[in-house]
Amino acid sequence: MARPAWLSANLVRLSWVSLLQDAASEMLYPLLPIFLNGVLGAPAIIVGAIESAAEGMAALTKLLSARINQYLSKKTMVVSGYGLAAVGKLLIASATVWPVVMLARVVDRLGKGLRSASRDAVMLEGSKREHRGKIIGFHRTADTLGAVVGPSIALFLLALFSGDLRSVLWIAVIPAVLSVAVTFTVRDGSTATKRAKVIQAEALPKNVKGLIWAIGLFSVANFPDALILLHLSQTGWTVAEVVGAYLLYNLSTALLSYPAGLISDRVRPNIVYGFGVLCFSAAYGSLALVESKTIELLLIVIYGVFAAVNDTVGKSWISKLAGDSGQLTAQSQLQGFSGFGVLVAGIWAGLAWGSYGIVPLAISSVVGLGVAIYVFSLRLK
Repeated sequence: MARPAWLSANLVRLSWVSLLQDAASEMLYPLLPIFLNGVLGAPAIIVGAIESAAEGMAALTKLLSARINQYLSKKTMVVSGYGLAAVGKLLIASATVWPVVMLARVVDRLGKGLRSASRDAVMLEGSKREHRGKIIGFHRTADTLGAVVGPSIALFLLALFSGDLRSVLWIAVIPAVLSVAVTFTVRDGSTATKRAKVIQAEALPKNVKGLIWAIGLFSVANFPDALILLHLSQTGWTVAEVVGAYLLYNLSTALLSYPAGLISDRVRPNIVYGFGVLCFSAAYGSLALVESKTIELLLIVIYGVFAAVNDTVGKSWISKLAGDSGQLTAQSQLQGFSGFGVLVAGIWAGLAWGSYGIVPLAISSVVGLGVAIYVFSLRLK
């Protein structure tokens, strides 16, 4: 069977890269707070500071991606970005004091910031506008499957090594290194001359800038998923149940990313995106109120719908509105501003957390409802 025209070799290769790297990252992510606190003796405030520094670095680097592209090709940015992420994981596995982990996380997120927008621009290079939802959705599915595979492997390895965290951290380096190897097969169609022309013509239309700002401002209400998991643990969920809920969330996001992109190629993206934000509002608001684990599991799946739509449709919608010469600029601004928004969200929600996070959940739910109404009213295509 012939491969669809939109399913390019670069898309397939980068999807494998993301699956491997995310599997490595998600093997680490649930274990890192335990490793920092229980093994290296870092207090909770240090755990939070490390993640804030890491996410701040990722957001800043994403925002500067278009400028960095003046000096480095997109492929070089992709290879370097995944390479830095692998180095970061190697440093974590070998760390004996928490400052090394802080350095490692900053290096890891520097790599994420360097690669993310440039990777998306390479994937979309030469694609038709009507296929971009499918392209982003396909990649997002592979990426999120890594987030399902990673924690599953971590649980298996913890049982195999009788809870030895460091052994799991060392094994997580393997898929990270494999992902770097695959990046060398990616092809970048741009040349130094083409990059110069793109940079000269990179100003984005006003409607694109407006949408980027709208999505970025909404992200201030979308606090990190770790706080959702904290809410579950505070309301009586065991560690195993929380990990299971996290796996369910990632699985639902993976399964729904491609359909979300496909639908957004056929109907107005604001309808699909607005529906996703409604799911966000419903999930956050209901989590603040309900106590049934069965209903909470359903709400985690609904939240997974939002995650699939937010990343897939948000990126592809911006891509369709931006001209061919503005892809990297548009993606870097979207992902950079959104990253800073989530960083701010984590700070204010953490400060206002109180009892089970009911207040932050309720506030974000109300903001989400307002954003959904606004998005439904847009006429951007």
